[in-house]
Amino acid sequence: MIQQGILNPDILHLIARVRHTNTLVIADWAFPYWPEIETVDISLTHDVPTILQVLELLKPNFKIGRVLQAEEFLTTNSDEVINNYQSAFNEIPDVVIERPAHIDLKKMVPSAIGLIRTGDTTTYGNIILESA
Repeated sequence: MIQQGILNPDILHLIARVRHTNTLVIADWAFPYWPEIETVDISLTHDVPTILQVLELLKPNFKIGRVLQAEEFLTTNSDEVINNYQSAFNEIPDVVIERPAHIDLKKMVPSAIGLIRTGDTTTYGNIILESA
């Protein structure tokens, strides 16, 4: 029995299928449903859990090479929120951060291995992780 880290079997199954350059989406509570990809919904209520909490749990077992996030994130959130995300990204060795327009980010979603839906309420906080 798994005793620590990610305990959710659906998330474990999802990340076990990620290979080099595959992507995984971590999205907020209002992110659209995408029938083309597997969605693991772990939202409980607003901000439980958050995108950053899920990212923290993924880091030890997911070699992240690139993080994609909508450019609109930078203009719609407070400096504190932006700094929290940037600090989390800075802890990922050699990561490349890209911020395409939100509309372009959403076009990338159907090619992802899957999507983890959280209860996060951060405006444009959704991220796409690409494995290294």
